[in-house]
Amino acid sequence: MDNNMESMLEVYLFEANDLLEHLDEILINCEKANSFDTDSINEIFRIMHTIKGSSAMMQFNGLATISHKVEDLFYYVREHGIDEKYNEELFDLMFRSSDFIKDEIAKVENNEPLTTDIGTFEQEINDFLKKISTGESNEGAAEPAKQPEGKQVEPQPQAPAQQESAPSQELPKQTQAAAEPIVFDSEYPFAVRVYFDEETEMENLRAVILINAIKDVYQYVKYQPDDIETNPASAEEIIKNGFVIFFRDEQGLKSVLKIIENFVYTKNYTVINKPDDTAQEKSGEKNASEQDEPNKQQAQNTAHSVVKQNLINVNLSKLDNLMDLMGEIVITESMVTTPPAGQSAAVDNNFTKASRQLRKLTDELQEIVMSIRMVPISGVFHKMNRIVRDMSKKLDKDVQLVMIGEDTEVDKTIIDNIGDPIMHVVRNAMDHGIETKEERAQTKKPPKGTITLSAQNTGGEIIISVTDDGKGIDRKAVLQKAKKQGLVKRPESEYSAREINNFLLMPGFSTNEVVTEYSGRGVGMDVVKKNVEKVGGDVSIESVFGKGTKILFKIPLTLAIVNGMKISVGETVFTIPINNIRQSFKVDQSAIHYDTDMNEIIMVRNQYYPVVRLHKVFGIETDITDISSGIVILVETHEKAFCIFADALLGEQQVVVKSLPLYLNKYNVKETGITGCAILGDGSISLILDVLNLYNNN
Repeated sequence: MDNNMESMLEVYLFEANDLLEHLDEILINCEKANSFDTDSINEIFRIMHTIKGSSAMMQFNGLATISHKVEDLFYYVREHGIDEKYNEELFDLMFRSSDFIKDEIAKVENNEPLTTDIGTFEQEINDFLKKISTGESNEGAAEPAKQPEGKQVEPQPQAPAQQESAPSQELPKQTQAAAEPIVFDSEYPFAVRVYFDEETEMENLRAVILINAIKDVYQYVKYQPDDIETNPASAEEIIKNGFVIFFRDEQGLKSVLKIIENFVYTKNYTVINKPDDTAQEKSGEKNASEQDEPNKQQAQNTAHSVVKQNLINVNLSKLDNLMDLMGEIVITESMVTTPPAGQSAAVDNNFTKASRQLRKLTDELQEIVMSIRMVPISGVFHKMNRIVRDMSKKLDKDVQLVMIGEDTEVDKTIIDNIGDPIMHVVRNAMDHGIETKEERAQTKKPPKGTITLSAQNTGGEIIISVTDDGKGIDRKAVLQKAKKQGLVKRPESEYSAREINNFLLMPGFSTNEVVTEYSGRGVGMDVVKKNVEKVGGDVSIESVFGKGTKILFKIPLTLAIVNGMKISVGETVFTIPINNIRQSFKVDQSAIHYDTDMNEIIMVRNQYYPVVRLHKVFGIETDITDISSGIVILVETHEKAFCIFADALLGEQQVVVKSLPLYLNKYNVKETGITGCAILGDGSISLILDVLNLYNNN
């Protein structure tokens, strides 16, 4: 595949996936209202029209055929309406059409052969169209639309007889010199000739994109050449004569001029109005001074320069490279801002000013780079609507999905990795959590179950929760299952609620005895846990039996750069993320107490906290083992707080997180409490601590 085709395929996949997400959202909202409003019908028609055109251009014939059939169906619905009794059947047909197109798009992405046997599904759409047209009013019901494009005509178009003559010979000379004359349709007396930038390739594809954007605002348009979707040679005609778009009325033309102006490939455009009878009679006379100046200005062509749009799509790999480069700048900046020894006070003062300015600029650059990578989590949340809808029907449960904080922004890499975990938890809530209608009727809960998706930015982290008001976790059943699998290592009474809930996060653990479409296979919450941990997060479970369950994800906003506190233990330097540190302090030996297992604990503000000595955990030799000689750092996660004992604090520093080498995975280094490493200003390496795992495993 050459570069042009590869680039074209990337655009196609991006646009198709975006449109399909939007389609699902529209269908779900319409299904909730049990009706299709005019805007939704027009939007679905536009989506299918776009997918049809771009699929045909890419020669994905099955995709083009199915989307074309759905487009025909919605052309009929738009022109003639649909009886409410057919709504449910239409919703199901549309969801299946959406699924078919998604599956085919996935095959394109994975370089798999596309489905060729689409005759049955195609016939099903045709049969449904025939079904809804039979018995409708006689106004056009017998003739469903065959080709929507170019036939979007109002029932009673206003086409005065005096406008029927084609005035192509009356066009201004500058237009005729630049391109072939325009032949006006009597019903479309207003036109715009658009020229694309010289470096634009595949002009016919750009024309399709422009037309789709225009039809979002104004439907009644025609264009020349009219075969841009099927004939690649039309690109040459567009280069030579420009792309001409005709409009039913002047208001429609004016309503889309901004779209034409802001279209990324537009070089310039010219508005051409069909002259009226008066203008035709005086066509050869340059000094038609009898006409009013406003009318004179309206009749003449108006050339426009273009203001380019300020939004672009950027390949994610480019952002990744930019982020890597930003990380190197941060490392280099820490090297540069370390003042050389033996400098005079004056030189040192100038150096301090310069390094302070460099730090300021680096911080600003970093903030911009980070913001570029941030995207709203709403895209992930809205996909769950479809899962709740489908499972509600299949499991015969009445459930609503509530979303809170969907505008919260997270790094794109994290968004790509948490979609599956959230989907799995929502499916669990539907299958295990929410009761059936009969079970729910026997409780005091509302008849309709609720699943709540929530996202909250807490500064350096994002807290995502999936909450249901279902039956909750039966800890006795979980403990019995764990006992059967040999996971219980001590008396059952010693297990806390949190420890019992954590059994659900272990590989192969499922309380469902029967394998269903959704659960019981033992591929469960452990996969969710691994995927969340892959992006530096952690998972916790809270539940009250009979009332519901909450699954909590705590994830860093970005994976690349963190603010950390450097500490030393012997000759080793560790970094603790600032977000985990509550305070640091000195203590003497008298402050140390011991629990029943003879583990060290310290009282801080009337609260006891366990002490983790890093030199013991990692087997590091150090001269500082007395608690009064070192430093104690009180750290916390969302579920636990404890104290870390180290030799000394070395200071705060912004560090770039580097992944640990893959060969260390077999030693389970991350589970011991090390999440990654960072290169310091002097070239040495600091190990970044994972506070939660450090406590859980020690």
